[in-house]
Amino acid sequence: MKFKDMEYSRADCDELKEKYGQLTKQAKKATDGERLIQIVLKHETLYKRFATMSTLAEVRNSINTEDSFYKGEKEYYDEMVPVLQEELQEFLKALVESPHRPALEERFGELLFTNIEMELKTFRPEIIPLLQEENKLTSKYQELIASAQIDFDGKVLNLSQLAAYKENPDRQTRHKAYLAESEFFMANQAELDRIFDELVKKRTDIARALGFSNFTELGYLRMTRNCYDPAMVKNFRGQIISDIVPLVGKLKEMQAERIGVDKLKVYDDLFGYREGNPKPEGTPEEILAAGKRMYEEMSPETKEFINFMFDNELFDVITKKGKAAGGYCTEFADYKAPFIFANFNGTSGDVDVLTHEAGHAFAFYTSRDFELAETTNPTYESCEVHSMSMEFIAWKWLHLFYGEDAKRAKFMHLESALVFLPYGTMVDEFQHIVYDNPDLTPQQRCEAWLTLEKKYRPYMDFDDVDFYRLGRGWQRQLHIYMYPFYYIDYCLAQTVALFFWSLTQKDFQDAWRRYMAFTTQGGKKTFVELCGVARIKTPFEEGCVKGITDTAGDWLKR
Repeated sequence: MKFKDMEYSRADCDELKEKYGQLTKQAKKATDGERLIQIVLKHETLYKRFATMSTLAEVRNSINTEDSFYKGEKEYYDEMVPVLQEELQEFLKALVESPHRPALEERFGELLFTNIEMELKTFRPEIIPLLQEENKLTSKYQELIASAQIDFDGKVLNLSQLAAYKENPDRQTRHKAYLAESEFFMANQAELDRIFDELVKKRTDIARALGFSNFTELGYLRMTRNCYDPAMVKNFRGQIISDIVPLVGKLKEMQAERIGVDKLKVYDDLFGYREGNPKPEGTPEEILAAGKRMYEEMSPETKEFINFMFDNELFDVITKKGKAAGGYCTEFADYKAPFIFANFNGTSGDVDVLTHEAGHAFAFYTSRDFELAETTNPTYESCEVHSMSMEFIAWKWLHLFYGEDAKRAKFMHLESALVFLPYGTMVDEFQHIVYDNPDLTPQQRCEAWLTLEKKYRPYMDFDDVDFYRLGRGWQRQLHIYMYPFYYIDYCLAQTVALFFWSLTQKDFQDAWRRYMAFTTQGGKKTFVELCGVARIKTPFEEGCVKGITDTAGDWLKR
């Protein structure tokens, strides 16, 4: 079914609460495993319907944050989801405590119940008001960012549209674009500080109400870290500092020479070539058409997938007033359909987001017939492997987007993947600092960010761009506000994606088979187990990062 024809009706959360109460009673009284399995399948029907309606509301709200109807619907779910979660948790608790649990594990897999046990630790009824407040605060942040109306170049631009000017070949234009971005954020600094300060306090209160010493412990459970812990993540960050940061420093020296400046400033950071960054050719519609051809040629599986996406108009990629920033992929469970949201702005990011989000969408498509929605997707870092690896697999077809400029596009893509790793791990360490020390003032948080900048990006010179110079650059990273502790998932996934990239350079078909082995498991295995299925190292293993650094560094030099 086409996205525009998907009918929305508000999920009645009071009715759902009642039905889940009945299912919980039935689960507790189940006399055998088969009866319990049938109860789980009833839950699945309820869950998918609710997820579909709430996701439709969220997507249509993000397409137009000024639409009062869907804004109201999103506010409704922000209020009701924590309330519904109470009944859902009671149901899940009945399943994991059932004497017939072995029958469920045999049918649906043991990992599902490991994950449920982790989820049960993240909720109690008494935290519902706090969860509702947390939801409201993240919505306020998203609305604030979407509200940007910046006068620039004779136009009124949002932040996504302004981003294209941050890559302009004219250095003065880039500088002005960064200053315009800075002016917006600095004008809203008090509100940005207030929202985040309240988020930290609310999340800390939630964690303590659940018996944790701080939100960091709860954050790891929320992210379903079922095969690694903070110590392993810290070790990974150490590898980035020792192996990637020096390489990035050299790459930045090369960049300065390429673009003809003595010293890079922050407004040079995204500008890779004196003649201008490679840009995709054509209109957004032509870029989408190139993507369609690419996936039709890539494999029989991707051909079927991309035709499904186009036939059902499961894209919204044109930037417009009132549209939320960023890009994402989600799914409508009842329709077994993924959906891609983006903000094309005429830069290489249009191709990156198309291939990235299509990687997510393709992974969902390959597992959309799984019996349980809960086993369709793995944990987040594995989901990001799907998308980030797809960006590199797409290299064979970059000429469809860039024409004769495909080689430079490949260079910048690989270079940016390496440059991203120190930034991404810096975001992660910042969140550990913030939530391990929840009483920090807004000013102390900014000072902590500046200290991390020197550690992870010592080459960065912020010049007179106050937003970055004063340590506020983290406030444009929506994950810090909306999805705490998510960002390290991108870093772990980027490391695995670079491994897949190195495989494509030797034997594309072998790389594709191993990518499919990783992807088609859905959420039935942990991240570490999925790496094993694909026969690749995990990022936590000593030497993994250095091996990737050496391979990528050699390619860039050549």
